Amino acid sequence: MRFILGLLLMIWLPLSVNGQEANQKMAETTKEKSSYKIGIIIGSTRPNKIGGQVAEWVSQQVQKTPNLQFTLVDLEKWNLPLFNEPGMPLNGPQTYTHAHTKKWSQEIASYDGYIFVTPQYNCGYPASLKNAIDYLYVEWKEKPAIIVSYGFQNGGEKAATQLKQVLDCFNMKLTSTMPAIGLAPQMLNEKKKLKNTAEDFKPYQEMLLKSIQEFMDIFLSNEK
Repeated sequence: MRFILGLLLMIWLPLSVNGQEANQKMAETTKEKSSYKIGIIIGSTRPNKIGGQVAEWVSQQVQKTPNLQFTLVDLEKWNLPLFNEPGMPLNGPQTYTHAHTKKWSQEIASYDGYIFVTPQYNCGYPASLKNAIDYLYVEWKEKPAIIVSYGFQNGGEKAATQLKQVLDCFNMKLTSTMPAIGLAPQMLNEKKKLKNTAEDFKPYQEMLLKSIQEFMDIFLSNEK
């Protein structure tokens, strides 16, 4: 009996060690495969915009999401002129002629997905964001995205709906949940900046985290 038990242990131990090593390698491979860079795009370019504060709040809420790395992309700092490429973005980066287009292309291409943070201006999203999107095509194509809107009227839902229609043209994989953050005059200080996003935006935290879960589901689905 002891001989049989010893024989079984001799067979089982190497298999167990090999199995553990295989599982570890698989976990490392999965971790490496599932690490994604996400650009949080601030759509407004107004000097006194609150979009930066909204985007910072979004970043703080999602920062601990496993395997996602977030970077703020402020369109005001990019200062893109009105689209002025002679060619069609559909034809790809090899046709770009201007330095600002090539730099913008490299920035957007470096991300695996996006969170668009947009205000609502006159029931629509800002021209600055449309212009930045229109500069490119293949860089956006078929990538996952979330739309987060904010505004005094229904949280900017009309702007989000219009932006969704545009992003659909790129076959981007949008989350069904689009957080819409409602603003109120009492949220602003005398300089028209948000006073306390941590408290005032609490009602929207659950919706944002739901959209992030859908975001992750899209990436996991792409891996299959």
